[in-house]
Order: sequence, then C-alpha cells, then structure tokens
Amino acid sequence: MTGRHASANADASAGSGASATAFERALESLRAGEPVLVHDAADREGETDLIYHADAVTPEAVARLRNDAGGLVCVALSHGIAESFDLPFYTEEVDHPAAADHELGYDERSSFSLTVNHRDTYTGITDADRSRTIRALGEAAAAPEETEFAAEFRVPGHVHLLKAAPDLLAQREGHTELGLALAGAADLPPAVVVCEMLDDETSEALTPVDARMYADRRNLVYLEGRDVLERLG
Repeated sequence: MTGRHASANADASAGSGASATAFERALESLRAGEPVLVHDAADREGETDLIYHADAVTPEAVARLRNDAGGLVCVALSHGIAESFDLPFYTEEVDHPAAADHELGYDERSSFSLTVNHRDTYTGITDADRSRTIRALGEAAAAPEETEFAAEFRVPGHVHLLKAAPDLLAQREGHTELGLALAGAADLPPAVVVCEMLDDETSEALTPVDARMYADRRNLVYLEGRDVLERLG
C-alpha cells in the first residue's frame, strides 16, 4: 500500500471525533485570521479551496492565494448581503447568447456575480490593491446599512464576487456556501475568500491527499465538505 493510500485510509478511519476536532479548529482559525482548506466532494467539483475570512486578507494572504492555491480569488457574500447591495447573478445581467443555457457538470448554476475594485485602488490587480478591495468587502458585509456600495466599489474589477444561495447548505453545497456556513458558525460577518488549489504537475485540481499534506506541513486545518454538512447542513 502506498503512502498516499495509507494516509487516505487512516483519515477515513479516524472517525467523527477527529472530524469534530478539525471542525472546531477551523472555526478558531477563521476567527484568528488564518486560512482553512475545504474539499467539496469527489462527485461535485472535486476541488479543495483555500478559504479566509475577508477581514483577514492582507497583501501577504493574497500572495499565498495566488502562489500556493493558484485558482481564482473570489469573495463569497451571503445572499442577503448581496441583495442589499443589488448584486445580481452574472448570467442574469449579461445579454449575450453565451450566457444562455449555462450547463454545469457539477451544479445547476454558477454563483458568479460582478467583478469589483475598491475605488481607492489603482489597477486593482496587485496584492495590495486586491487586499484593499477584499477587506473593504468584509467591512461592508459587517455593516451593510452603512455602506453605499457604488460609492466604494467600481465595476468591472479584479475581485470576483460570488452570491450564495439564500438558504446556504440547504440549497447548495458549493465552496461559496461551505465557506459562508463556517463563517456563520464562527460568528463572523458573511464574507469569505475562496480560491481553488491547483497542481502545477498535473495541470488539474490538487488532489485531496496532496491538499491535506499541504495543510499538515503548514499546520492548517483541512476539512471535507461532508464534515461541514454533518455539523451545519
């Protein structure tokens, strides 16, 4: 038996106690501004996302997201927050044939909304600029009644917004909803950053085994989506 298979079997046999411990550690990590890793499911996207609470995304965190994860840096907002800022689903706003019949192999629809930059940024793409935009989105989610969205953010931009399902995990089990459910359980405002972890060698998503190894090397928490669903779904 290879090391990877042995590790996977050991993880599977660890039981609910280990999952509960990891779940509590994940909440503590988010509260402390540290990232957590969440794998959705093998029969869904089959991807592991690196997830931060939006308030904690410094320029150094953006650098980690693009260097260690490598996917698309997105900010997921709860449905209620997105609605309070009149943020639509992207496919509802684009009048183009390519936006029709948007069939996905892993879900009924995409969560993508608009792309934004904070108005105080320059190009919007640097680590400092994206951090500025993301942290401002976190602040906006914490106090939507005090935020005039169009006065703070411009469209298009370099930070992709995701709009969660209204009932989160009861309706959809994507990283958008998984991350926001964790933020809610940690008593944090409903704004998280999600970014897919990719593999330079295979040109595919990083496998769960390799994602767990990454987490272990850096003392980060790794969760399976089912662990979150068992506690919060």
